[in-house]
Amino acid sequence: MSLFDLTGKVAIVTGSTRGIGRAIVERLAEHGAKVVVSSRKIEACEEVAGAINARHGEGRALAITANISSKEELQHLVDETVRTFGRIDALVCNAASSPHFGPLSSISDEQFRKTLDNNIISNHWLISMVAPAMRARKDGAIVIVSSIGGLKGNNVIGAYNISKAADFSLARNLATEFGPDNVRINCIAPGLIKTDFARALWDNPAFLKAYNARTPLGRIGDPDEIAGAAVFLASPASAFMTGQAIVVDGGQTIT
Repeated sequence: MSLFDLTGKVAIVTGSTRGIGRAIVERLAEHGAKVVVSSRKIEACEEVAGAINARHGEGRALAITANISSKEELQHLVDETVRTFGRIDALVCNAASSPHFGPLSSISDEQFRKTLDNNIISNHWLISMVAPAMRARKDGAIVIVSSIGGLKGNNVIGAYNISKAADFSLARNLATEFGPDNVRINCIAPGLIKTDFARALWDNPAFLKAYNARTPLGRIGDPDEIAGAAVFLASPASAFMTGQAIVVDGGQTIT
């Protein structure tokens, strides 16, 4: 267990009140971390943090709201975490937006900008806020939840895929900058996961049947099946890994 031991570490996970984010924050806590649960609504944050504290002891989870489109709210998230826990050892940028479903020819400028701002720029903001202290301590782990969409083309979620491809590049470039200070940054690239965020895809029986037929494991994933990759990337087990992407997709991209 020592390779995956996060005892004494402090982790922020954005978009962590449901789906992949919730699974990640719960598993990080299970492996010993103190965790910050964050999303836009305080009631949802407090519900998840309360469940974690009930399971692992009071003080293990903290609820802090933040809208990723607001630089000020992200700074508040970082400041309150440091004020309460004293430091940030791991950051998981999980929250994202996909406001348009259809071909790129039909996307509005506002929708395109929102996708890029929330899925790329907000990650850059938040990483820039936590990285200086990590670099000063010569220790830190940053994880961006990207998508296999960043490795492929798609005629209905093209803008989302473009933003997720940019996240891979963001991680690679920041890894070269942060590496000398022993701060690692990696991506997770999930395939189709059964979350509310991806409901428009998996709730379509014809699409789901075709998708599963192209997937070696023959099914879509569960949020908890992504959480293990996040625990790995936040823990000493991945100490020699940076600038990379772990694909967790049931084999869908190999066919």
